Formats: sequence, structure tokens, C-alpha cells
Amino acid sequence: MAGLLGIEGLERSEIEAILNRARDFQPFENHTYKRLDVLKGKLIVNLFFEASTRTRTSFEIAAKRLGADAVSITAAGSSVSKGESLVDTLNTLAAMHPDAIVMRHAASGAPHFLARHLATPIINAGDGTHEHPTQALLDARTILDQRPSLEGLRVAIIGDIAHSRVARSNIHLLSKFGVDLVLCGPASLAPPELARIAPGVRITYDMREAIRDADVIMMLRVQLERQHEAFFPGGEYFQFYGLRLEHLDLARPDVLVMHPGPINRGREISSEVADSQKSVILSQVENGVAVRMAVLERILGGHGKTAD
Repeated sequence: MAGLLGIEGLERSEIEAILNRARDFQPFENHTYKRLDVLKGKLIVNLFFEASTRTRTSFEIAAKRLGADAVSITAAGSSVSKGESLVDTLNTLAAMHPDAIVMRHAASGAPHFLARHLATPIINAGDGTHEHPTQALLDARTILDQRPSLEGLRVAIIGDIAHSRVARSNIHLLSKFGVDLVLCGPASLAPPELARIAPGVRITYDMREAIRDADVIMMLRVQLERQHEAFFPGGEYFQFYGLRLEHLDLARPDVLVMHPGPINRGREISSEVADSQKSVILSQVENGVAVRMAVLERILGGHGKTAD
């Protein structure tokens, strides 16, 4: 892999290789991590033009656990705040010879644009409303921790799908494994054209219909920062599209509840559900490190050494 720009262009075999390798990096019970030397001498730059806690931190931890050095830069702390262009910023960083750049940007396609101009491998940590590949990978890893296969599962993705790069990456990934996918949200946040992202995707505006017999429920954050107008009255959103305990009775008895975070309790999901035994939200966070270790190792040419 020369980098990781999205899930759409990956073969199923590549996805499976990353997910299988991530399993080696998951912690065992009462396990203490040891720093590996798989990427010793490598330098990874985390360049984040948008706010992030989970993704930025887990990439930094993943790099350090593999023995690499990691430097994190935010837009506010860079020369971008002084008017420097994105290309000039990346060229400056490339001149310092990092081995990979992990990048998050508000513009869809920004990592792809830069990948055409830089030899340094770029890992997309989220670009606008386009893709968030490592989030989809960690979501799949989390499901596989609880299920033997993705094949044949019924997955409901609910919420602000129109603005969600998480939803798009998950749609691309899950559709490659024959998952029965149903999207649900207000009509303004789940336009019909989203069903054409991948084969076998359906849209409904009835949350109860979406959840019925679901094996996995993926809730999405309402991305107010990307909305330039009110797509749905705020006070009504939770009433129609917020996940509550009574909804779980419609799903499979062993349903998994997921959310990429940050959670807006009382808007997208109730505290009772978020903190319930059905929730694997914290497992998603934990798997973020293991999956990003697998991605970094694969891109930077590690030798497949098993985690201690």
C-alpha cells in the first residue's frame, strides 16, 4: 500500500489482511503493551486541519507502540493560520522527509489531491464528507470481535448520512462483504442518491423499520458544523431518530450498538443505550489503536512481528 486514501478503492483481500493483522495488535486480558521495534526509525506526521480526539490520539499511540516517532500538528498551530496554502504546508513537511503523513481536512478530496503531488504516503484520517477509511476498518474489526463473519449481517446506519464520511466508508466496506445495508434518517439528511453509493443499499425514513431484525445499529453524529441550514428541527430529532431502549426490542437479541463519537447524548442516542451491554462504543475506541497499527505497519513495510 502506497498510502490509504479510502475504502472504495481497496480490494476485499486488502481489507481482510488489515483486519486480520489488527487482531494481533489487540490487547489480551490484563495485558501490558510493550513498545515494538517494527517501525523503529520511522517518522509519522499527524496533520489535522479539523478537531479530533480519538483519531489523532490513536494514530499517535499506534505509531509509538510500533516504535516510530510521531509528531502531531494542528492547523491552529501551523503556518496555515498565517495564510500558507495547503500545498506549501505539505511541501514543507515533505522536505523534512517523514515516512508518512496522516491527514484530516475539511475539504473532500484533499488527501487525494496531495497524494498526486507528493511521494510521501498519505493516510486519510477524514476528508470532508467523503471518507474516513480507518473508522470503517475499526468498525468492522469491532463487529468481527463479536461475530464470526460480516457475511449475511443486517446493518442499519442511522442519522446524518448526507454529511457523514463515516457512513460512506462503512457503506463501501460492508457492501464488499455482502452485508444487508439499510440507511435511515430524515429525508433532508438521507437523500435517495445515497443508495447508489454501493449495490444492495436501501433507504428508509422510518427508524423502526430500519432497526427491525438488525444485527448491528450504527448511529451517526448530527454534524451541525457541516450544515449551512437547519435540516431538521433540533428538538424533534431525538423523538424521531434518537436511539432509545424501546427500539432495541425490534432488533436481534444480540444486537450491537455502535457510534463513531463524539456522542451527543439525548440527540442521537440515549444514555441508557450508550451505556448498555449492547453498546460496543468503547470497543470501537480501543480497536482504533489496533487497526491503525495494522495500517501503519502495512504502509511502512513492517515485517509482521506479532505484538507481545
